[in-house]
Parts: sequence; C-alpha cells; structure tokens
Amino acid sequence: MLADMLKSVLNELNGSSAEIEASAIISIDGLMMASLMPQGIDEDRMGAMSAAMLSLGDRTAQELSRGTLEQVLIKGANGYVLMTGAGKESVLTVLAKSNAKLGLIFLDVKRAAESIAKMI
Repeated sequence: MLADMLKSVLNELNGSSAEIEASAIISIDGLMMASLMPQGIDEDRMGAMSAAMLSLGDRTAQELSRGTLEQVLIKGANGYVLMTGAGKESVLTVLAKSNAKLGLIFLDVKRAAESIAKMI
C-alpha cells in the first residue's frame, strides 16, 4: 500500500514536466522503495549511488559550515541528476533533460519530497 502511494507521488511528479525523464524514492541505505525508470537504468546501481551522494553531500555541507543539506545537483552533458532528502529515511532522485527549466523542477521536487516525508 505504501509502495502504491509513493508511486502515485512519482507519477504526479513525472507528469508535472516533460523534462523529467525518471524519478525514484530510495532509502538512505540505497534500497529502491518506488521508481518510474526507463529501460536501461539499473535500479540497484541508481539506489546505491543516490544514497552515497546524498550522504557525501550532507557531510560536505556540515564540514564546510553550509548548514543543512537541501539537495545535490549533478550536471552532465546529457542532463541533470537531482537528489533531495525526503524525510529522514529516504532520498528522492530525479533525472532531467539537459534543457530542463530547473527552477520549476526544483519546486516540483520540493513538493514531492514533502509529500513523501509525510508518508514515510
């Protein structure tokens, strides 16, 4: 039942912008809780990398006195990876196209993360 509710949040998030290619909710241990991914993306690998990057980003923010981590953004030649905490026990990871309007995506991701945090 929780998995269905989480998937519903992802469906709404992915439907909010054509520039969002994939999204996933991952436990802080790197286990996939729910995802909407295209073929060819290894969910286990994405889960492990997302958890590791968010943990590293959190530590970096603390060590460099930047306050509480809000998000990790990676820009590559083919698009963006955005990771944000969704409560204390999960990470919301979004893959977006290279031409994405990040301001709108940040807003939608923030709202989705807040919804997820209430569920978990």
